[in-house]
Formats: sequence, structure tokens, C-alpha cells
Amino acid sequence: MADTETETGVLIAGAGPVGLTAAAELRRQRVDCRIVDRLPARLPYAKAVGIQPRTLEVWDRMGMVRAALEAAVPLRGQLMYVDGAPQGHIDLRLPPEVPYGFAALPQYETERILEEHLARFGTATERGVELLSFTQDDDGVVSRIVTADGEEQELRSRFLVGCDGAHSIVRKTLGLGFEGGAFPDEYMLADVEVDWSLPQGYGVRSVHHGVDGAVDDLLVCIPLPGRHRYRMSMLVPPELSAEGAQGDAVAHGLEAQRAPGIEHIQAVLDRLSPEPTTASAMRWSSVFRVSHRLVDRYGDGRVFVAGDAAHVHPPTGAQGMNTGIQDAYNLAWKLALALDGTAHPRLLASYHAERHPVGEEVVGRTVRHATQGLQADPDDVATVTLREAQLLVAYPDSPVVGPGTAGAEGPGPGERAPDCGGLTSAVAAVPLRLYDLLRERGHVLVLYADSPAAVASCGELVAGVRRSTATAALSAFVVLAGPGEPDGKTDAEAESEPDGEGASDVRFGTTDADGAPLPVFVDSRGEFALLYRTDGPAAFVVRPDGYLGTRLSPLSVPERTTVLVDHLARVFRI
Repeated sequence: MADTETETGVLIAGAGPVGLTAAAELRRQRVDCRIVDRLPARLPYAKAVGIQPRTLEVWDRMGMVRAALEAAVPLRGQLMYVDGAPQGHIDLRLPPEVPYGFAALPQYETERILEEHLARFGTATERGVELLSFTQDDDGVVSRIVTADGEEQELRSRFLVGCDGAHSIVRKTLGLGFEGGAFPDEYMLADVEVDWSLPQGYGVRSVHHGVDGAVDDLLVCIPLPGRHRYRMSMLVPPELSAEGAQGDAVAHGLEAQRAPGIEHIQAVLDRLSPEPTTASAMRWSSVFRVSHRLVDRYGDGRVFVAGDAAHVHPPTGAQGMNTGIQDAYNLAWKLALALDGTAHPRLLASYHAERHPVGEEVVGRTVRHATQGLQADPDDVATVTLREAQLLVAYPDSPVVGPGTAGAEGPGPGERAPDCGGLTSAVAAVPLRLYDLLRERGHVLVLYADSPAAVASCGELVAGVRRSTATAALSAFVVLAGPGEPDGKTDAEAESEPDGEGASDVRFGTTDADGAPLPVFVDSRGEFALLYRTDGPAAFVVRPDGYLGTRLSPLSVPERTTVLVDHLARVFRI
């Protein structure tokens, strides 16, 4: 065995969408990392295809959403059929301020886009490299790997992240509990074209009930890029069925050795398709088994798990990959702070505290929907849609959010920071969105001023916070009330004022009390004030993952600097 190689910051095992997200975000934040995968190349499977709006927001923050939008197709809703009769449809509608809708993208395309984004930072997946084992101590992790040419090596890293799937060697070596069960049914998956006339952009769900009232036949079709191309799933016919799990006790994932033929897919379409159709141009097929399991801990010491290594569940609602991507993003920004020495010693513990409850909720909900249907959900359609879009994920009980004020109606500490439009500046010729200003940044202090005079007070606050948190990487800008908002002036009134007396001056930007630049953007349509429910001047710390670390409203309290510093002291070593 070769000598231990030079230390790297983070070793990531597994180069699926979850591992690639972790690697890309770490490299964007200048963290040295390596990502290895035992497979010699990407698999050509459209296994995970649904892209949730929240995932697109994450990719926006990472600076890679454009490529995903160019490759994906919209997912507008679902057409439903029961025992051959149409049962209406579901339209996936979101509030107008949500910047992205539901989309469909084959997993191999998701991985391609992430790999190309990662390559911008000079990093590529090390293919054909398998993690065999590891040990850890107080200072790092020593991993034993085998390279593509069969050579065993030891690699020392400060941290190890297991994104290595349902059969994770990282999870097993840590000895993490993975409680749950397996569904008895097996499913066929196939990527095919059909020649029906159903509207594009809609999924199809067609079920048949037996004499006992139970579902005995099933067809689920998710649109893919291409003309009438779908990823179809259906029950396995007897000739392809296998008894029991194969090898691993976790019976979850693809089993390509029992690949269905086009004739198997056509037989189900003949029984369940809403109209006569012919399947063709099959790219791949497989048998798929489903478990529902959740780890008891998302990490131990310097080693963490994410994605299917931490939670597996039915594919209902396309929650799995999206949940895993958000696991990885949540962990990556915290690892970056830990590696540059600015993180609070307990910051990494918040990964489990924040993401384990999310995994628990997703596993429980997808099992419930798979066994009882969406009708088992007691909430209204709008709430269900927001939850499926993963826009309701929040961390109000996290040890690293707050203190602060939740506000009567607006987003509070630990909740998603909503997007808004209509932000203007003296330079931009078109209005900007809030997410444009947050893209590819770390922690951002967003201050709301209800009048030009309040901007100076914002500058004093920023300077005070920065002096007290010198080690914290914190950028800041001001959103100034626009015309029609409390104490706001019309554009004509603002422009007619002498220099230094109104909004015309502050629109060109200002400085904080220490002379550092403090950009100012005008809430020209009042969307920020409406969505954030501001009541006078306010302050919001937006985390790198787009959640509010804290909210301070009103901003006039004497201890305002202390409240913001107290929050940042939960995240940074101050």
C-alpha cells in the first residue's frame, strides 16, 4: 500500500447529484476537496427526474441555474385516470413571487450539468475509485481507496462526506442506525417515447382496482425532454419478479440485470394508457425496489452522510434527490466555514439538527402518499403544492438561527427568504430580483429602510456589526422603500429634491459609518415590503442556503447591534 497522500479538505464518496452538489459548492467557496466514484462513467438512467422549485433556487444561489433551465422541461401537473375513466387533473400552481416552477430533467443530465459547473473550479470526478474503509481521529480522516488501476492508497482529509447511496459504505462503517422497512412490490422503470395526443408537460397516473378494491395495476409517466418522451414506472410482471432482497438488506434502487423489454412496457400501456399508443425508442429500462429508511444520525465526528446514504423512501412527489441536494448544500457551507477557521465550534452539529427532521418528515410523507394517496393529506391543495415544491422546509428550532423576531406574518428566523422583484438602482437599467443580489454570496445582511433618512442609520448599524464580528464574512445592502410605501416619495418628488435631501442621493449608494460601500436598491414595486411584512426599518440575515438566520423588526430597539451580533456568534467564531 502506498504512503498516505497529501491531505485534502474534504473527501466526497459518490458522484451522483448529491455528491456533485457538495463538491461544487465547496470548490466555489475555495475549499480543497476530492470527489470519487466507483463507477467508470455516469449511468445513462433517468432515475430521478423531478426537479423541485426549491432545488432550482439552490442552483441559482450556486450560479448554475441557467444550464438547468436550458436542459429541463416544465412539469405543469398530472392527469389522473382510475379504472379507465378520467378523474380530472392537478395543476402545479405556485405564488407569483416564486421564481421557478416544477421541472423534469433526467438524472444523467443533472449530473452532467453539475459536473460541468464543478469543472469551472478545476475539479473533476475521480472515476473508478472506490472507498474501501476509513478511520478518523480528532484532526481528520484516513480513507483507504482503490484506484481504477487496482492500486490501494490512503488519503487523509479533514472531513469525509458519504454521498454513496442506499448501500453506503460510509454509513455502514460509522455504524449508523438505518431503521425502516421495504415495500413488497417491485416496479419497472423505462425511458420511452409514445405517440399519444395527451398535452405535453403533464404527468400521467393511471390505476386499476381489482375485485377486492385494491390497486392491482399501475402506470405513472413523467415527461422528459424530447417529443412525447416519458420516464414510466409500473408494476413488475410475474416473469420478471424476484423473491426477497438481492444481497444487501436494504432492497432499494435499480436492478438492471432484470431489465424489462419494450414488450413488457407495451403490455402495460395496452391495459392502462388513456388512449391507444405505441411505445418506441426505449433508451433504458430496469427493475426498481423501494425501501423507507432513515439514519439515526447524519454524521459522527468528522464524517457525514447525505442523500440516499441518509434516507431512502418511495419516489412519490420526486422528493429524494431534491432532499439530498439540499442536504449537501446545507452541509457544504458549514464545512467551508469550519475549514477556514471562522465557524463556531458547534456549527457542524447543526447539520443533523436541521436536516434530520426534514428527512424524517419526507420519509413519513412519501410512505403515507405511496400507501394512501395524496387524498390522505389533510392540507389544502395550495399548501400541499408548496410542500411538494419543498418551499415550506424551515429550521425554526435550529441552534444556529435567532435570536430575533418572527414578525406577525412575514418570514421569521429559520424560514426560507422569499424572492421579490422590482429592485432598482442608479446603474441597472432594468429592475432586479432579490435573488440576483444574493447569488453566489455567503451571509448577507439585508436592511430595509422606510425613508432616505433611515439609510444613514442602516450604515451605522452595519459598521457596528462588522466591528464586533471582524472574523465573520458578511456582506450587506439596503432596500429602500419605494413610492407608495410608508414615508416613501414618488419618483418625481425624489428627483426634484436638492442633492443630499432625499432618495435621489442614496440611490447612488452610500457608505457605512466606517466608509465601506453600502449599496442601496429601491423597492420600486413594494414587493419586498409586502413579502417580508416590514413594519418600519428592519434587518434580515440571509444564510448562504437562502434561509433567514435572524430577523430584527422593528429595527429601532436599542440592543439592535447586540441581537445581530448574538446571531452571528452562533455561526461564526467571534
